[in-house]
Amino acid sequence: MELPSRYNPQEVEDNWYKFWEEAGFFRIEPDLKKKPFCIVIPPPNVTGILHMGHALNNTIQDILIRYKRMRGFNSLWIPGTDHAGIATQNVVEKSLAQEGAKRQDLGRDKFIERVWQWKEKYGSTIIQQLKKLGSSCDWQRTRFTMDAGLSEAVLEAFIRLYNKGLIYRGNYIINWCPRCQTALSDEEAPHQEVEGSLYYIKYPLSTRHPLDSARGEQAPGTRQFDYIVVATTRPETMLGDTAVAVNPKDKRYKKLIGKTVVLPMVNREIKIIADTMVDIEFGTGAVKVTPAHDPNDYVLGKKHNLEFINVMHPDGRMNENAGKFNGSDRFKCREEVLEELKRLDLLEKAHPHTHAVGHCYRCHTAIEPYLSRQWFVKMQPLAKPAIKAVKEGKIQFFPARWTKIYLNWMENIQDWCISRQIWWGHRLPVYYCQVCSKQANELTVNSEQFTVNCKLSTVNKKGVIVSREKPIRCPACGSTDIYQDGDVLDTWFSSWLWPFSTMGWPNTGNKQQATGNRQQATGNEPRILKPVACGLEPSDLSYFYPTSVLVTAQEIIFFWVARMIMAGLEFMRDIPFRDVYIHGTVRDLTGKKMSKSLGNIIDPLEIINEFGADALRFSIVSITAVGQDIFLSEEKFHLGRNFCNKLWNASRFILMNLEPGEVRVELCQFFEKEKLDIINRWILSRFYSVLRELNQALDSYRFNEAASLLYQFFWHEFCDWYLEIIKPKVNEQHNQIVMYKVLEKFLRLLHPFMPFVTEEIWQKLPHEGESIMIQTWPHIQNNMVDKKLENQIESIFNLIAQIRNMRSELELKPRQRVKVSVYSHEETKKRLLREKSDLVMNLAGLEVLELLTVSKRPNATISAVVEDMDVYLHFSDLVDIAREQLKIREKIAASARLKEEAERRLNSRDFIKRAPRDIVDKEKERKERLGREVKRLERMLNELQ
Repeated sequence: MELPSRYNPQEVEDNWYKFWEEAGFFRIEPDLKKKPFCIVIPPPNVTGILHMGHALNNTIQDILIRYKRMRGFNSLWIPGTDHAGIATQNVVEKSLAQEGAKRQDLGRDKFIERVWQWKEKYGSTIIQQLKKLGSSCDWQRTRFTMDAGLSEAVLEAFIRLYNKGLIYRGNYIINWCPRCQTALSDEEAPHQEVEGSLYYIKYPLSTRHPLDSARGEQAPGTRQFDYIVVATTRPETMLGDTAVAVNPKDKRYKKLIGKTVVLPMVNREIKIIADTMVDIEFGTGAVKVTPAHDPNDYVLGKKHNLEFINVMHPDGRMNENAGKFNGSDRFKCREEVLEELKRLDLLEKAHPHTHAVGHCYRCHTAIEPYLSRQWFVKMQPLAKPAIKAVKEGKIQFFPARWTKIYLNWMENIQDWCISRQIWWGHRLPVYYCQVCSKQANELTVNSEQFTVNCKLSTVNKKGVIVSREKPIRCPACGSTDIYQDGDVLDTWFSSWLWPFSTMGWPNTGNKQQATGNRQQATGNEPRILKPVACGLEPSDLSYFYPTSVLVTAQEIIFFWVARMIMAGLEFMRDIPFRDVYIHGTVRDLTGKKMSKSLGNIIDPLEIINEFGADALRFSIVSITAVGQDIFLSEEKFHLGRNFCNKLWNASRFILMNLEPGEVRVELCQFFEKEKLDIINRWILSRFYSVLRELNQALDSYRFNEAASLLYQFFWHEFCDWYLEIIKPKVNEQHNQIVMYKVLEKFLRLLHPFMPFVTEEIWQKLPHEGESIMIQTWPHIQNNMVDKKLENQIESIFNLIAQIRNMRSELELKPRQRVKVSVYSHEETKKRLLREKSDLVMNLAGLEVLELLTVSKRPNATISAVVEDMDVYLHFSDLVDIAREQLKIREKIAASARLKEEAERRLNSRDFIKRAPRDIVDKEKERKERLGREVKRLERMLNELQ
């Protein structure tokens, strides 16, 4: 039963995880006798390795799963990984490049085979790392977004949406990554501020027209101008201009509307059009219109029936429409265009200009707005029921502020571009008949050819076949000349089905569904399935869907969360989850998001190897306030390690002094029969009070508050007070039973947070059952809760703590016995002090405790106030007063100097603007603390005088 003198997590964590897994404690099946609780893991990329964001996200999920399991729920945590189309293809292409090859050298089928080989070899890395963290997933249910079952779900979803008219193909401006050579959604192309230039370019007028000057030249009408000046940040795209636009309210250009200019270097005449979209204040108020290369220009192009000219190849090189610049890289072409404009005296000026540019979320290449034929999902019809579900409270966000953000995005949702020009992923179930396509005058659609010089028109569906399998012949003309679309679906098209595709949708296996047997519960309780007819087993889908809660990061609320809600309501006719908990982003102490490129990451596996998984889990949860980002450093993990050691040492003390035969009693019966002393009644009351608060915190996703409750109770109340008080009489039966019962129940409360160390200690205690993880969560015993007693004992402890502080201020040695006088303004406290005077004297190191009958300060004392008690410590003959006064003056000067430094920092606008919010808050707190310290020292100096 004895514990080693030191806890070594490396010696126990792997062993206990293997024990749990082999014992089948993670395996879950539908059980109508239990209430279901289900979480689907946000599937990490198959290319991924564990980072601190994963550690935080999965620790929170594991806490919920273990907590609900112990509370009697049938708790299922479904794991899996995402095929991560672009990221995985990039990894394998880099591997090929090291061999001097390209994917095109292998061909599509061989390349896909190579990716599967990579996946089988490396794709489970993050799964093994999640196990190191202690994640209690049902690993037998591990899914992959390109598993056969999930691929079938993708086909089903696509075909259903297509048949409803919600999937269509068209020519639109999309975000295009020239490096990955694929389309990206808006969410996959985050904008970054870029330092560039604004170039002012002269577009010669076809004929001479009077033009008001926007730059303070001659007065209107006094001379003839030969050009109009436009301002642009991307001069290379001017080669595809099909108009110049001005605002109809701009008086400077009214006479030019409808006239034409000659496009420099191309010598093509283009119109000057008027539209209110043009910002009069930007540049000269006249803008170039390139409908094939700018989303706003695209809108203007459709509105004014302009020509759409694509001047780039998919890899970012200029194409034949760029004339003599054909073949140049887009950025090299920019330089060449500017040089040519200077030579022609058409570049008026350029000045620095900061603007936002979208970048590929994978390779960080600047994206190109690009006119391309792509596949889209109409989102507004799907968004309406998803908006309604949240507004009606069927789905709740934690923190609640995310509700408004979600609704704002959904109410302004744009159609979703779902086609990607890569090879790894779910290939579109779309086939084309060559004969019908040729008759319909459609261009071939594959990953390398794009619309050039096309007028926008409605796509003719003739020759387009959406099918689960390749058709033998065209249903329209009977031709067998059929080929499949070369594009794959956006990775998120598979993961938006995740809450139900992982449970077998659209097939539910051999089990018959118990659909319609749901009973909606209220409050925190999940729905309960009523017993079904004899012989019917519930399927996973009917039993576990909707899932209970989704735990995710704020970065993918639009990528994933919103789309899952839409998919659940569309395909399951039900919400996918009831609660959405959005945690913050893990950052370094300067406020920067952790990333490899910045070199500021902290590797969770290194922390686990040094401190243990329990220390990592408890530390990161302790500093994760609801809705706030996490500012992390390696020092923060000392909190968890120290708490782990405290738990170990206290448990070791208890085990060394425990008589196992004395503690096998029922606590409730023992409490009712025995007349326990005040300290044992107090610790039991505190335990069940903390249990009530802990339940409330966990049920409302306040994880840092829950961790704080556990920490404060065990370290300060149970160890610092209770164990210290009973230590002289630890062998007495009452003390034996209570300290054992509180420790054993506390280990159960702590288990979801620190599963390994709690299992190791619990196994050494007298116990029943195989593992702590399948023990029941303690029930609140209201008859043991005595808040009045808690308040009284807290007052005593506060008094002792204050006396200890006063001794410390005078630097008295522990063996020095002192006299303290106390006057209580409240009769109950007076009685309590008389009853517990021995306790106060022993713990505070007193020779005399004098209970004053009148409120009068004795001579030669320093004073303090604790609640309604006046406390006086007699210092005569204990200290050298002159020496103490000198030390206090030095402390006052040092504290005042530090306080002034903090004030100077807080008065600095640069510091307030640049420093992370938590650093500023800490500095404010430091200034206030130092101010209080100065006042306390001044008061003490005055008393010594």
